[in-house]
Amino acid sequence: MTTPTFTPGTDSPGTGRRPAKDAVLEGAVELARTALAENTGAVGAHLGFEIESERLGIHWFEATMPGYRGWRWYVTVARAPRSRTPTICESGLLPGEGSLLAPAWLPWSERLAPGDLNPTDRLPHVSDDPRLEQGYVATGDPEQDRVAIIELGLGRDRVMNAKAIDAAATRWYSGSRGPESAGARAADQPCAACGFVIPLGGSLGQLFGVCANEWSPDDGKVVSLDHGCGAHSETDVPPQGHEWTQSELVVDEQGVDVLTVDADTKNPADPAAD
Repeated sequence: MTTPTFTPGTDSPGTGRRPAKDAVLEGAVELARTALAENTGAVGAHLGFEIESERLGIHWFEATMPGYRGWRWYVTVARAPRSRTPTICESGLLPGEGSLLAPAWLPWSERLAPGDLNPTDRLPHVSDDPRLEQGYVATGDPEQDRVAIIELGLGRDRVMNAKAIDAAATRWYSGSRGPESAGARAADQPCAACGFVIPLGGSLGQLFGVCANEWSPDDGKVVSLDHGCGAHSETDVPPQGHEWTQSELVVDEQGVDVLTVDADTKNPADPAAD
């Protein structure tokens, strides 16, 4: 004869159904509340009772801690067969509907965003980085390898693929050193005509260069060739004129006071004394 097995939370063995109720366990509200109160004072109203299986149930209570809206305390109670005395199995805190929850966990490498990396940080190696592809493999021909490695910069295990290059170009072009920045719109001429721009190699050189003007706010940065700034090599400060407009002098010629000078004091005499 095989003894039926029983797992909490399933139907009662041999009956094929879940118990409808258990008056002893359902009435153990204060026992459950007291068990929670031993560890926390943030226990609110009793929210209900659920029968899990034969002689096993759960009491639910409101959690009243700040920041835990919608969370619920639970206390699992049980009793032995034919016993009228409930006992505490475990207690804990679980979220309910509308609870404030932490966002889904993501590995560090997936939640890292541009700008998060500090100068002394180090990223983990990604062997299957979708942005990279196999680089140039030396052929042994000195001239061919010299051109590929030195002039074209291909002497690396992996290089950016076309999709990653296109994404970088889109990011740079739409950024603060593209043609739509305030400085670019105010500039008289584009960077393409500036003597301080060093074009990039490869396909990116058709659209981008590196600014090498120490007076420019973009010095050492990648700029689009239709970007611009006030430090362009071929422009000058436009005539500024006066810093203020001088008004015409105003002379009042209608009222003239005639003064006489006393010969002894050399001071103007009082006209009323005459």
